[in-house]
Amino acid sequence: MQVSVTRDVFKLAQVFIISRGSRTEANVLTARITRDGVTGWGECVPYARYDETLDSVTSEIEALPDAFDRESLYDLLPAGAARNAVDCALWDLEAKETGRRVWELAGLPAPRPEITAYTLSLDSPEKMRAQASENAFRPLLKIKLGTPDDMPRLEAVRAGAPTSRIIVDANEGWSAEVYADLAPHLVRLGVDLVEQPLPAGEDDALIGMDRPVPVCADESCHDRASLSGLKGKYDVVNIKLDKTGGLTEALRLRQAALAEGYQVMVGCMVGSSLAMAPATLVAQGALVTDLDGPLLLAEDRENALIFDTSGVHPPVAALWG
Repeated sequence: MQVSVTRDVFKLAQVFIISRGSRTEANVLTARITRDGVTGWGECVPYARYDETLDSVTSEIEALPDAFDRESLYDLLPAGAARNAVDCALWDLEAKETGRRVWELAGLPAPRPEITAYTLSLDSPEKMRAQASENAFRPLLKIKLGTPDDMPRLEAVRAGAPTSRIIVDANEGWSAEVYADLAPHLVRLGVDLVEQPLPAGEDDALIGMDRPVPVCADESCHDRASLSGLKGKYDVVNIKLDKTGGLTEALRLRQAALAEGYQVMVGCMVGSSLAMAPATLVAQGALVTDLDGPLLLAEDRENALIFDTSGVHPPVAALWG
């Protein structure tokens, strides 16, 4: 079994800004696993928030032994971007070797399209209203907030897209006091969900607080081991394959989270259709699907995912799985 990894760059359609910074391109890693002339592939996005870099994740993948499977991969790599790319490549490899789709291999029903959020970049209220107006035809908008001046932005987006559902991602940017002050306004403006309002290390402050809008754990939830630390704080968990370390753990986290009474959101980093493809399986029936990465790109993979009024469609075999 041969494992290789390459770096790929996809230009963004426009500058993408969150509270931690801005970017003009998506830098991803593509892992390929070849066995007996058949190659499976997967994509990951290293994330500096978790001390990952393109170099560090490349080194993790290149250090893998000559033979392993999805279960032994758990002992070889921690949850994170490197394991994600390799795990998804293993699923794709098995699908190609057997001539079966990944959802068949995983014992899942055939996936259907899911309505996905579309993310508006952090900007001035005037520009965010313009973004919202331009995308008011979309049923679900996601707003990146997390600054001291968020209310004018939120008001502007609601004015620009009066009928769209809205979810808010604070990216750990609020304090408990700011969140408590904003919560009634989130209700007034019809916000459906708030992602990670407080820093992951300070979210004990959510215990006992009123949550008039469902609160979703993002940076506070990586894999099944995270669930025990979420009780009393969150209503929803955001499953991202670059956090779980691949489709295998993402499916297990979804099952465990639902069993413990959480609802599920399925999110993504900014990557290509190859990164989103496995996540479409996890997103089936999710409270919120946020797999808009390819919509933010100026260019994408061949055989890219289809996005239409029905939502994001599952991948064709020529792309993945």
